Amino acid sequence: MSSHALLLLLLSSLTITSSTACSNHNCQLLDPCSAIDDCAPGLFCGTCPSMGKNQPTCTRGQATLPTSIVKGLPFNKYTWLVTHNSFSIVNEPSLTGVQRVTFYNQDDSVTNQLLNGARGLMLDMYDFENDIWLCHSFQGQCYNFTAFEPAVNTLKEVEAFLSSNPMEIVTIIIEDYVRAPKGLTKVFTEAGLIKYWFPVSEMPANGADWPTVTDMVAKNRRLLVFTSVASKEQDEGIAYQWRYMVENESGDPGLVSGSCPNRKESQPLNSRKASLFLQNYFPTIPVQDDACKEHSVGLAEMVNTCYKAAGNIMPNFLAVNFYMRSDGGGVFDITDRMNGPLCGCSTISACQAGGPVGTCKDSGIQNRTSSGGGNSYSGTIQFKGSSSNAGVSDNLLTKLPYYFVMLLLIYIN
Repeated sequence: MSSHALLLLLLSSLTITSSTACSNHNCQLLDPCSAIDDCAPGLFCGTCPSMGKNQPTCTRGQATLPTSIVKGLPFNKYTWLVTHNSFSIVNEPSLTGVQRVTFYNQDDSVTNQLLNGARGLMLDMYDFENDIWLCHSFQGQCYNFTAFEPAVNTLKEVEAFLSSNPMEIVTIIIEDYVRAPKGLTKVFTEAGLIKYWFPVSEMPANGADWPTVTDMVAKNRRLLVFTSVASKEQDEGIAYQWRYMVENESGDPGLVSGSCPNRKESQPLNSRKASLFLQNYFPTIPVQDDACKEHSVGLAEMVNTCYKAAGNIMPNFLAVNFYMRSDGGGVFDITDRMNGPLCGCSTISACQAGGPVGTCKDSGIQNRTSSGGGNSYSGTIQFKGSSSNAGVSDNLLTKLPYYFVMLLLIYIN
């Protein structure tokens, strides 16, 4: 056998060995995998074609909950993962009797999002079919081909999660097009969420600190709800978002390197009159396969840019599309780093639980496995291949041009 042929045989043997060396939940971060069951808890088996990585590897799929390590601080000292358009889920069946024609922003259910460590949900609510629905829209109008489901369905998922996880706090941020009198009050009451409600009367004014997470849990005030309609604070007791929160531009304007402008409805990011800071990090048009690159290249730099734009204040909420997609640690590693200053370490995973500030442990390389604070990774997401149509299912590409034009207008608006 020639030396060249022998080398090829050895390389082939190494490739086979490396791809089958681990299985049965023993594969660690970045190890090759062939199925989700190969990967350790908190990891999933996925690829990142947009970065030229087509070999499936184990990738982080679960957040480290900062309150499980650094306890008892005011709510506004932590950073929480938020899912943008949490309801806009790939492969969600249509409930209106017509084929849905719209963009998608997430891969898995709201329940899974919460189990995997998301603590903020961005929901678009509309009057539709004599009810309140989650929907994409055009100029405040929900259509049967852009509607997802009645809002109460998703809110009941939140209630089930809060009931089963009595130490957890969830924030809901509503892009609000509901005009029905007391419509939001009705749907939150129907979902059984009023018992968790954090009252507007006790939300801090003028940028003061929030109560500690310990106090919020003790009083069972574990649901924060914000609306984009100012009048509903007086009419329904639902907090007007931009009275308590600053926010950068969403969509493509929020991705420009070196720039972090505030959203026009928001106070300047460096304002000290609001104590919460929401950073948006997602493109105007979502593309599933591009998300892994977005979360692996540029996100850390943009967090630093927005941190400086806010006068050295760390964002409290980081909102993303397709939150689980990356080429390794993704948004989970970034939020770990954002929470690191809570204990004076480079990442929350290096913090010594209960230890003095600045006492850091060796966190290893990118957290070989994640710490989910006791939650279980659902194990239902496995990404393969490539989808190049921005989350729109293939059979929709045969629809009339009218639908595509409407789709663009609906999503951009």
